[in-house]
Amino acid sequence: MKRILTLTMTLALVAAACSGATETGERPGTIAVATTSAPATGGTPDRERSGSATTTGAPSSQSDSLIAIGTSPAQETDKRDGAIREERGSRSSYRVDPNDVTFQDYGENPYVETDRDNLSTFAVDVDTGSYTVMRGYWNKGLTPPAASVRPEEYINFFDAGYDAPDGGVFAVYADGAPTPFLDYGEDILVRIGIKGAQVDARRRPNVNLTFVIDTSGSMEQDDRLGLVQDSLAVLLNELGPDDTIAIVAYNTSARVVAEPTRADERRDLQRAIDELHPGGSTNAEDGLILGYDIAEQMYNSDEVNKVILLSDGVANVGETGPGGIFERIEQSATNGIDLLTVGVGFGSFNDVLLEQLADTANGQYRYIDTIDEADRVFRDNLLGTLITIARNVKVQVDFDPDVVKSYRLVGFENRDVADRDFRDDRVDGGEIGAGHSVTALYEIELVDGARRDILGTVSVRWESVDSRDINEISGDIELDLIANRWADADPRFRLAATVAAFAEQMREGRFARSFDLEDVYDEIDALSNELDDSDVSELRRIVRDFMRDL
Repeated sequence: MKRILTLTMTLALVAAACSGATETGERPGTIAVATTSAPATGGTPDRERSGSATTTGAPSSQSDSLIAIGTSPAQETDKRDGAIREERGSRSSYRVDPNDVTFQDYGENPYVETDRDNLSTFAVDVDTGSYTVMRGYWNKGLTPPAASVRPEEYINFFDAGYDAPDGGVFAVYADGAPTPFLDYGEDILVRIGIKGAQVDARRRPNVNLTFVIDTSGSMEQDDRLGLVQDSLAVLLNELGPDDTIAIVAYNTSARVVAEPTRADERRDLQRAIDELHPGGSTNAEDGLILGYDIAEQMYNSDEVNKVILLSDGVANVGETGPGGIFERIEQSATNGIDLLTVGVGFGSFNDVLLEQLADTANGQYRYIDTIDEADRVFRDNLLGTLITIARNVKVQVDFDPDVVKSYRLVGFENRDVADRDFRDDRVDGGEIGAGHSVTALYEIELVDGARRDILGTVSVRWESVDSRDINEISGDIELDLIANRWADADPRFRLAATVAAFAEQMREGRFARSFDLEDVYDEIDALSNELDDSDVSELRRIVRDFMRDL
């Protein structure tokens, strides 16, 4: 059976047909494909959200449902919260946190009554650092702090299974199903996804990279600098002869280690990196300012221009917060020099600085806990790491109050955008790299006896990398994209839902009290047998280990 999806577009748009049920479950529907760079216009919604946060120390199968995500006030309450049954247990016997770690608690999105606020708006996020931070704790037999968990980054880590668009910038998908992790049997989980276009490695543009390497005394712990050096060796081996590299190192102050050098002189570049030694204080501000100065000198508008910061994030000289540092590099960041922040280290680690710098400076955040993760970031996903295909990407979902009684966005608490700012292009969104996927999950309470066939409309707005034109597309989430049973849903949808449930358990959220890690393990165990995916098999081991001391 073929399903042709109804589309409402502000641009020229390609409507894609998707197959119906397969042996492994329902497949998601393509609801929009971005194909043009024509400027988009439209009104500006009025609703505005605010959030609060507190700081704590311590396979190509179109199988997911990804569309758009919006958030609401993290402290808003809802009558559904009181119906959650008691937590089953505590993991305190497994928790031993290292000292001197900085994470930020952004709260949890509540259920929102649709007749009060039918719009949900957010900036996309392709980061995965929160998941690999958790894995670093697991490798040391520890449980991560709840504040370290950002569910969307757990979900982003795994293959969503979306097909890349043919000839467009990205495609938008949707699917859904009931899940064993929802509090009410009639509720459903809807997945909305964006898949970025692939770039042919043989035709990619040249890249101009400035490595900004933290060589302060804290980088001696756990041989952090050694992991950085080994990781950059992976990256250097993947670059072409026409790419250009410069190297800046910083501790108490910053210095140029290598002036702009062609990447085919990788032996000299690697020697310069390997000769670095840790010591002194941490002046991240000085390092980034010098790094961006060098990047400005190398800048070529026809090529990729990027600064790569490699650090444990612990700044103690000069400006030490992301806001103050960003003010010093903002002009470069807005002129097309992107930032990749790479975190390393366990204990004496500042996740907040690295994650928020990436968010504000048109970048991505990755945490490298092993050399295998370096291979993933700098070899397997090299093009997505280096090449940005869309800037300032924002998503808005307009739920139909006659069909959706209430909704809750899972994660994205720190990516909230005021509804009225969706079409205000001065308000920053997120960036999407070549081949990247973004997945958002909504828990949905349906209106009893609803007779309409559409849950809502998803709109995606972005800025073209080359022309800087503003574009917008939209598509409908149709009810016939939702599987009737969990078992009938696509396995990659079930994976995303299970990973989200695991993340909710790890952050000890109030919406995780109706299930426990044993329930998560049962589902991930089944999926590890169904999917030939080493990441899923590893997650099975992680969940098993975390539940041992319950």
